[in-house]
Amino acid sequence: MPEPALELAGIFRQYGPAYRKAHKLTPHQHKLMRAVETCRTSALGATVEHCDRCQFAPIRYRSCRNRHCPKCQGAARLKWLQQRRQELLPVVYFHVVFTLPHQLAAIAFYNPKAVYDLLFRITSETLLTIARDPQRLGVELGFFAVLHTWGQNLHFHPHLHCVVPGGGLSPGALEARRWIHGRRRYLLPVQVLSRLFRRRFLEELEKLHASGQLQFFGELESLRDAAAFHRYLAPLRQTEWVVYAKPPFGGPLQVLHYLGRYTHRVAISNQRLRKLENGQVSFDWKDYRAPLQQQHKLMTVSAEEFIRRFLQHTLPPGFQRIRYYGFLTNRYRAALLPVCRQLLATPSSALLPAPPIAPIPSCPGPRCPRCGSVLSRILILSGQGLDSS
Repeated sequence: MPEPALELAGIFRQYGPAYRKAHKLTPHQHKLMRAVETCRTSALGATVEHCDRCQFAPIRYRSCRNRHCPKCQGAARLKWLQQRRQELLPVVYFHVVFTLPHQLAAIAFYNPKAVYDLLFRITSETLLTIARDPQRLGVELGFFAVLHTWGQNLHFHPHLHCVVPGGGLSPGALEARRWIHGRRRYLLPVQVLSRLFRRRFLEELEKLHASGQLQFFGELESLRDAAAFHRYLAPLRQTEWVVYAKPPFGGPLQVLHYLGRYTHRVAISNQRLRKLENGQVSFDWKDYRAPLQQQHKLMTVSAEEFIRRFLQHTLPPGFQRIRYYGFLTNRYRAALLPVCRQLLATPSSALLPAPPIAPIPSCPGPRCPRCGSVLSRILILSGQGLDSS
């Protein structure tokens, strides 16, 4: 894929200094911007691969490895996919999305860690509880959830994507367990999921408020009062919350393909950026409310507004945005995944990706693309003998 003409790093380098002067940022946001600006530049150093025969010496600048950087997710994505490849089962997979109403998104904006943790906890509790119900499936699910906080227009929109195999393990002793398949068209009733999710989330959010774990600023400052907070939540008890269940993926190969382009996204990729002219940034976005033929659009905002929208998706330091539940948790995975595979050992097991081939022993080093000789590597630290361009 050709390098994009416009990159997030270029926008940050040109308009970031003025933005930092005009706005109060957290230390984590300062660190994020600096990482994106210096990624794959001489500021982070580089590796020079030198060919002694033909003197070819390509320079490879080092990456920042920040998880918000559009250029640094490829290696992390491939490593994660390889790990997930070993966990896929020969069943259909479902995609369920839990979304917070915009009134609660406003609270999450000022309390990201507390509300994101609550979103993970209540979403997993909802899926596991309904799946265990004997009137539904009566099984123990195993799934993972991925947090996204953005919409296509970069507005703040916290939601959780859950990828769930179509079935689960029956309860009871390990040796007596069996695999119970879910329904092919839908896994669990969406309305039941939505209402349990709504009730439990509001209950736990009120507990966070009562224990003083929520902060309120600006237009939400009045919600520090318990009575005002209760009134703010009252309309949300009557509205339907969005829990969206997409059609099943199909087999595990389709899941692997889907995950490869989805799980390690950042708020916007460099490929969606189109123009930077006269302090205005233009980028592609998809308007899902428009008719199908008119969904692809171009949005133009000021560079200042673009940076503001991007930075509001900064995750709290050390926050885990991909989490595992049920028989896929670290505690149970090693014991229960082999049981699942054994119970599902049918001709459909051929749907699974082939196991990885043992790596070929590495040669003494990378080869020169010009003459084929082994390249020697030299690590040059930041700013030492490198062109700053």
